[in-house]
Amino acid sequence: MNRLPGWVGIAVLLGTSLLFASLNSGHQVTLRLGFTTLIGVPLTVVAFGSVIVGMVVMLVAGVQSDLKVRRILRARLAEEDREERGRFIDDSQQDLFPESDDSPEDHGHT
Repeated sequence: MNRLPGWVGIAVLLGTSLLFASLNSGHQVTLRLGFTTLIGVPLTVVAFGSVIVGMVVMLVAGVQSDLKVRRILRARLAEEDREERGRFIDDSQQDLFPESDDSPEDHGHT
């Protein structure tokens, strides 16, 4: 039941987009990009294209930020691991089964 608001939000967004596209399908604009000028571009193409370009820009910016945070966390985790390994070494422990040079095969046991 808690998925219903998500589906309603998607339906409202889709409906609003379709309404915008149908009401502005006949409008054309001149698009000056700085290095070129496009004449007679449909307004819906400009609107939806700008949304897609904005999403790509945010994705690239988010990836850069995410990689920086991951690098910081990885360094912090490695430092904490080194500290814990140095702190918890117990020199009084002994192996229950020490490895010896003479194996059972040497004594004829199998």
